[in-house]
Amino acid sequence: MKKVFNKMFGLDRYETSVKREVMAGVIGFFAIVYIIAVNSLILSEAGIPLEGAIVATILTSFVGCLIMGLWANVPILLVPGMGINALFTYTLVQSMGLTWQEALAVVFVSGILFAIVAFTRIANKLSDSIPQSLKDGITVGLGLFLMLIGLEKGGIVEKGTNSILAIGDFGSPYVLATIITFVLAIILFLRNVPGNFIITIIVGTVIAWMFGTIQVEKDTVASSMSSEDYLSIFGAMSFGNFFSMTFWIAVFSLTMVMVFENIGLVHGHVQFINRPDGFKRAFQANSISAITSGVFGTSPTVSTVESTASMAAGGRTGLTTITTGFLFLLSIFFIPVIKLIPNSAIAPILIIIGTLMLQNIRNMDMKDMSEAIPALLIMALIPFTYSIADGIAIGFILYPILKIALGKAKDVSFTLYIIAMLFFVNFVFHIMG
Repeated sequence: MKKVFNKMFGLDRYETSVKREVMAGVIGFFAIVYIIAVNSLILSEAGIPLEGAIVATILTSFVGCLIMGLWANVPILLVPGMGINALFTYTLVQSMGLTWQEALAVVFVSGILFAIVAFTRIANKLSDSIPQSLKDGITVGLGLFLMLIGLEKGGIVEKGTNSILAIGDFGSPYVLATIITFVLAIILFLRNVPGNFIITIIVGTVIAWMFGTIQVEKDTVASSMSSEDYLSIFGAMSFGNFFSMTFWIAVFSLTMVMVFENIGLVHGHVQFINRPDGFKRAFQANSISAITSGVFGTSPTVSTVESTASMAAGGRTGLTTITTGFLFLLSIFFIPVIKLIPNSAIAPILIIIGTLMLQNIRNMDMKDMSEAIPALLIMALIPFTYSIADGIAIGFILYPILKIALGKAKDVSFTLYIIAMLFFVNFVFHIMG
């Protein structure tokens, strides 16, 4: 079996092992499993039945991870993306007036356009047109975003009364559990203890139980699921509004977000594991998975930020991703058990991974402010706006403006001018409603 896996995934080539890859896949699963509950709740606000949305999220994540693992052979996890699911529910459905069935059709069509970009030379042109400073800015911004998510999940920061953020209640048992787990996690990580993240999750769960922050309740949602709940969602796309302006504005907006958010995410991930050769196929896998999202009945998948949890745990090949995919499939039967793992046990891992991604800032040239300012804005706006797409958009729009102002218009590729214009048009569409 080891020889088969080595032949399929090139384990020796990437200096890894079956044990390490599987363990990394388990870590990645626990880091991202919250998406099952969160994504389902957001989709339910678009009108999709909650029970069906749970199954749709699980199946989409399972298939997306299989596609990524088998086609691209990189440890990037594909699950319905946070932010893009909010765009699906609150913009496409609640703001633009599409039904959730029509919104799923938008996802399907946008996925096809995404695939056209990914499987042609357009993808390479788009990637090559983006300056290294902006790419580094995206990676650092994602790191800050991941740190913020971890700090927020752990209760270390919270919404402030007189400020956007404030320090959480350090006297709270939940926050104390997070802090103790974080200290344990950082010690295990720095000492390079094998399986340090999985140890953190297990011990962190025990610590939370000791502090009385884990509530064991009967899972009524999972017990109420049936095949009929999901069959009403699978393939429920409606193209009745296909020729309307609203439909195509929605397609344009969603395609823009999917393409450029995933360019940033995939580039950041392959750079993190020093495998730039994996960008093309990973991007292609991403596009195919986005198409299937519309069929399965959920918002599009993205190369999730939490993929770096698997990578930091040693994952280097698609075996990691496939492991996570099968754990998603099995989770249909263990949703109540998974829900017992508290955020206080996951948050420290996200914080540590975020700090690792921040190291890219040392590669940036801070002397040329026309390069530095757009990159720094991307870094700040991704976490501050809680939107990867919006943070990238502002940086991409500002970059050519500054170059033109300084008489360096020729330093900007024609493709980047087009990208900046498209992002600007996308903002105009949203302003017009």
